Amino acid sequence: MKNAFIEAIEIIEKIELNGFEAYFVGGCVRDSLLQMDIKDIDIATSASPEQVQAMFDKVIPVGLEHGTVVVVHKGVAYEVTTFRQDGEYTDQRHPDEVIFVKDIKEDLKRRDFTINSLALNSNGELIDLFGGREDLENKLIRTVGNPDDRFYEDPLRIIRALRFSSQLGFDIDENTLKSMKKLKQEIETVAVERLTNEFTRFFQGPFVEKGLHYLISTEIDRFLPIFKEQPNLLRRLPKQISSFVSFAEVIAMFHYLDTNISIQEWIRSWKCSNRIKNEAINLSEALFNYEQNGLSDWLIYRLNRDYLESFHHLIELLSKEQYSLAELRHRKDQLPIQSRDDLAINGHDLLQIFTDKKAGPWMKQMLETIERLVVQRELQNTKNAIKEWILCHPPETN
Repeated sequence: MKNAFIEAIEIIEKIELNGFEAYFVGGCVRDSLLQMDIKDIDIATSASPEQVQAMFDKVIPVGLEHGTVVVVHKGVAYEVTTFRQDGEYTDQRHPDEVIFVKDIKEDLKRRDFTINSLALNSNGELIDLFGGREDLENKLIRTVGNPDDRFYEDPLRIIRALRFSSQLGFDIDENTLKSMKKLKQEIETVAVERLTNEFTRFFQGPFVEKGLHYLISTEIDRFLPIFKEQPNLLRRLPKQISSFVSFAEVIAMFHYLDTNISIQEWIRSWKCSNRIKNEAINLSEALFNYEQNGLSDWLIYRLNRDYLESFHHLIELLSKEQYSLAELRHRKDQLPIQSRDDLAINGHDLLQIFTDKKAGPWMKQMLETIERLVVQRELQNTKNAIKEWILCHPPETN
């Protein structure tokens, strides 16, 4: 059993000591069998949420209606969910009724894909009812049971199939793919925020080219925000695509490919956060600056340090010239200043030099000019040098 399970197994053992069953389930089991890093560990149990709460000192009731609590054990949070069956999905997202059951087999039946319907007990024994291990070995994404049923229950699973293809490099089972094509219009019933979450992970996949192949060949993009009005947009991507760092980077790239679609429209259509909007704007400005002026010090200065990796990836995709990420970071570190706060002079100093002038927009304009000159190494960042320049370039009289 992988080291990642060593701490978490204590939760399972405690549940078992109290007379209940408990198993590691889902993605953590899949990733363990694939010998990949395990991110989140989920546990399924025959105990009710209330019974789990009574067993542990620190429990957060995050989803009692779905049978889920978070157990915090040795500083790590683990989702613990009661075995359940799902009723009808009339809203195509949540089952109308959640039925708690005592059998892990019933719980595994309701899951989306065979590779996610695996369970592992405290002895390291695998429970595999639907051929998930074989599908892992064959690198195949296949639904549990009838694909039409699984996708109609929650059409987001169509996008999840694409995302797993991008993340794992797996093929999609023929019947599963056929059903995805047939029911793709159901994607329009899915909340945009859920789509954004899946596509963020889709574009971060190391096999994103494979995922894009399925996305384009199935024409699922015809039912996605922005893309349904721009059916050829995905087909304008560079031939060789590699994994993206963030969804903001994806937006910046598509804005570069079609400037008629504003960043604001992307943010609004995909319901992204202000953080993503600001990152997309910063990356987009850097891309167009790069196109016009090359890799200038001013571009590097204006580019947020946290976005250097994304910018590096974008110019790798969209430009013939190549720079290493280490080179970009080094150039950022070697700039004369890192922000306007590093200037040897400020607004108060300007008022002391020009005692006859009142504070106003002229101060901001002058500081911006000084900032650019210092960054471009046309002016030394010392008080004396800047003061001498200021006296030679006084602000215009109002």
